[in-house]
Order: sequence, then structure tokens, then C-alpha cells
Amino acid sequence: MINLRLDVDYPYPSRAKSFVYLALGIKNRKSKDYLKNARVIAKMVNESPKKVMAYWFFTPYTIPDKKLLDLLNPDRHEVALHVANNPYREWKILENETERKVNYYTIHGTSRLLAQLLWRRKLGERQANVPSDFPLKSFHDFPTTCLDTVCYANPNARAIEVAEKSLSEGKVLEIHPEWLFQRGTINHRGPYYAALKKILDVDKDIEKLAIRKKAFVRIANDPKEYERSVIPDSTRLQKFSERGVDIFSFVERSWILKTPNPPSNWLKTEDNVALLQVIDYKDWWETVGKKTRNMVRRAEKAGIETKVTEPDENFVEGVWNIYNETPIRQERPFPYYGITKQSTEDILKLTPGATFIGAFFQGEVVGFLQLIQGDNIKIVGQILSMQKFWDKAINNSLLAKAIEVTAETKGRWLMYGRMGNHPSLDRFKESNGFVKFPITRYYVPVTGKGRVAIRLGLHREFKDALPQSLKYPLIPVFNWVSRNKMRLKLRLAKQVKS
Repeated sequence: MINLRLDVDYPYPSRAKSFVYLALGIKNRKSKDYLKNARVIAKMVNESPKKVMAYWFFTPYTIPDKKLLDLLNPDRHEVALHVANNPYREWKILENETERKVNYYTIHGTSRLLAQLLWRRKLGERQANVPSDFPLKSFHDFPTTCLDTVCYANPNARAIEVAEKSLSEGKVLEIHPEWLFQRGTINHRGPYYAALKKILDVDKDIEKLAIRKKAFVRIANDPKEYERSVIPDSTRLQKFSERGVDIFSFVERSWILKTPNPPSNWLKTEDNVALLQVIDYKDWWETVGKKTRNMVRRAEKAGIETKVTEPDENFVEGVWNIYNETPIRQERPFPYYGITKQSTEDILKLTPGATFIGAFFQGEVVGFLQLIQGDNIKIVGQILSMQKFWDKAINNSLLAKAIEVTAETKGRWLMYGRMGNHPSLDRFKESNGFVKFPITRYYVPVTGKGRVAIRLGLHREFKDALPQSLKYPLIPVFNWVSRNKMRLKLRLAKQVKS
């Protein structure tokens, strides 16, 4: 059983707004932000496949409105009192307003003088006095672990470990809704959403999102948006909004499915993919230029053998050797240089169901290609080869094999990233029959902040905002800077070791 104690101290996710309303004594339950985080947590509790009981402790400033009460099913939730100043009066108000029987209480406390004034207490009065004969049972008698404090002090994995150990010991997890997504530096609390969703085993669709923070907004997209069509409905967008996402981005795979009647507030931007329509291997071979055919033949004559292979120990070691051959690839720093063999194995297993094509020379792995299976499409993940064998046209041989495999498995489309960010790689794709296929990327504002960010142009990456005429001349400059940063980093690391 997971027992949760929720001390609902403040009415809004914004601490500043809550402080103003408390100071002025304003109670506005009609605000859409009123107890917003509490509603999110209540839905998470309701959706959890585990046994959960949530005890909600409300102050006079956070009496639950109808929206929240409708979520507080008595089978999983119990309304309780968080004493601010007057325990008897506040108890009766809570029962009258909610029409729920109250059995437990906790006491709101603060050591900060400003907060004491906000809560209408005398200076130095840390908390209200509750008489010893008060009829309700004190929830302070139960051993607790404060999850938002644990999440402040520890990485997410460690916080989950501490929380689950506490639950196994019969302790209650204490949380404060206002810290669900934000971090409090003064009182050392939160954010604990990532840990809570893991503990409750919910929001797995959110877990799959890639979320990046830019300025004051959080932008999310599905990392597998090219593998499957992603068209969000209103229910899903509402959930994104509640979970702290401001903008949701997705691509329209128009070669498979067009987005029907997109709302007018969904911003459309131009994007592209390198796409090849695969009819059969013979058709591709006859369509590509003579130079490409000669490169594939060169690899064969040089003794390069390409075949579908399993990521066994020999293959993993070969990929590891390729990763660590050089710190610079295609004139840019190579992010996998210096990686361990175990991490290499972990990376290869990140995409279940992927097909690996190996290039072998005298039994040694000298190149590989990862082919990812999607819905009506195959995607070239990684394609790398040993630079010391660059004259053997290994990448041409690997790509030809990938096209052959796609044709044999009745795949209609093969995708190889996008075009426009690397001139030499773009030329390689074009020489192998890929075309720059225009697509639409949508940016969907799901919060007010998201709408403002889109108006300010914060939704787009800097490199995508640049016109092509300006981007291409800047690429060599970017490559030069990044290469030298890598070389300096390696030189410093070598000096430290010596």
C-alpha cells in the first residue's frame, strides 16, 4: 500500500500569486489555476494500478473546489484538515464546504517571519496551538518521508530508491502540491513529479516524450515521431499541459498520413527528410548514377562483405573500436569517442527490434548500419565505418545493403535523417537516390506560456531559424570551433593524466 500525505498549503502553483492572495485574504476558487497541481496528483492517484491511499490536508485558503472534489474518490482519497490558526473553526468550515467527514489533522508550520505574518500569526509563532483534547487524530503520529525534500537533495533514481525503501518500511510519503514541477531553493523542496509517476506507475506516455527547456518554456516531442504518426487529440494535449509541457511539437508524415483539419492555432513550419521510395533493389540499382554503382563494386572488389548480423560480443567490440578510432568525424567532434565497451553495448540495445548490418573485412567489423523499423518506413539510425579503410567505400556498401533489406521486407520507404545541415553528407544521400522531401512540423501551444513563446519565436532551434543561404557559409566556421574545442579538451585530459 502506498500512503500519501498531501499538505495543500498554497492555492496556486505560482508561489508569488499564492503569497499575494494569502496576504490580501482573497479566495478565488473559480480561477483555472486554483489547486491545479493538486488535480494533477489526484488524477495520477486515480490512474495508478497500485494500491494507493491519499490523505489531503487542506487549509482555509485551499478548500477543494468541485473540480478537485469530483476527483477525490473516497476509495482512494480522504479529506483532512491542515490547521492554519483556529483548529475548531477551520474543521467545521472544511466539513461544511466539502460535505466530507474529517478524521485527521496536521499543523501548518513555518519558521520564517514573513510567512508567519502571511498566515495571520504573531511574530515568532511558528504554528497554531492545537488543544490536547482536539477530537481529530494527529497525522503527525505516522512516520513519514518527505518526497519533495528527498527529490531536492538527490538525483531522480536515488530519490525513487529512498521513497520505495520508506514505503516498504510502512512510512507515509509526504508531498506538497506546489513543488510538483518547481524547485524551492529556500526551503529545499521538489520537484518530484518524475519520481512520483514512477512510484505510482503512471503517465507512461509522458515518460516517452523528449522534453527540452528553452527560456521559460518546456517544449516536448515524441522521439519516435518519424517512426509512427503522432497527431495529438485534445485529451492528450490537456494532459501535457497539466504535466508542465508548454509546447508540443510533431512532424506530419505526409507521405503516409496527412493531419486532418489542424486547428488554426497550431503553428506550421517547413521541415524536410531525406526520403527514398523503395520499389525493389534492381530498380534502385538501375536508377542511381554510375558513380554510386562503381563505389558499391569497389567495396566488393576490396573484400568488404556486408550482411545482417546480431549485436553479439564480436559485433559490439567492432562497433566500440569504430567509436574510439577518432575524436573527429565529418569535420566535427564525435560524441561517442572515449566510450566504454559496456556503454557501447547499452547503446546498441536502446532500440529493440532494430536491424544491424555489419561490414566485414577479413572477419573484422569495419563498419555498421542501424536500421530502425517504423510504421510503413525504415530509418537509417547510425552508419559508421573505420576511417583507415575510407578508400574501400564501406558506407556505400552498407547503404546499398540497407536498401536491399528494405526491398526484401516489402518496405516502401527508407529515411536517412534530414537535409540541409551537412553539405557533404547531403551529397552522399542524393547520390544514393534520396530526395529532400518537404514536410510540415507543427508547434502546438498547450499553455499560455507556450502561446507567448511561439509569438516570440522561441519554439525553433537557432540553426533552423537561419536561412539556408546564411547557414551553409557558417557551417565550416561552426565545425572549426567545435573541432578545436574537442582538441583542447583532449589535450587538457592528457595533461591531467600525465
